[in-house]
Amino acid sequence: MDNRLALYPGSFNPFTFGHLDIVERASRIFDRVEVTVADNTSKVSFFSSEERCRLIQECTEHLSNVSVVPFKGLLVDHARSSGADVLVRGLRQVSDFDFEFRMAFANRRLNPDVETVFLMTTEEHALISASIVREIHHWKGDVSSFVPEPVLKALKTKQS
Repeated sequence: MDNRLALYPGSFNPFTFGHLDIVERASRIFDRVEVTVADNTSKVSFFSSEERCRLIQECTEHLSNVSVVPFKGLLVDHARSSGADVLVRGLRQVSDFDFEFRMAFANRRLNPDVETVFLMTTEEHALISASIVREIHHWKGDVSSFVPEPVLKALKTKQS
């Protein structure tokens, strides 16, 4: 099991300290972690896929075993083609588990060789979500305690 690759998928719209917490912890557990940036057709993106990838790369540049890759399609197909056998999912609250539980079963049915590992976020980040950040930002509130500096700078350029 040398050089085990784990995917940490999400839309990361925007990337928060909660996301960074999960990436950092996964990078200590797995040999390589790929932050897999989904182009989610059911969500309106605040940042383009390219912008989200660039911002996540900036936020994770201190982690030598982390890469950032955009993707479209089924996650299990991407896992198969990239050689990943683990999906990392972050959990903030019990309500997250219901959705993630169903998604893990669907992914396992589509590709039984891929395991899903759940990491609980730290208490400090349990209430942070990208949608809350977007809402606070929309109303010109201070999101500096929710997002890393590169994301904060990018948000300020998109202030409406």
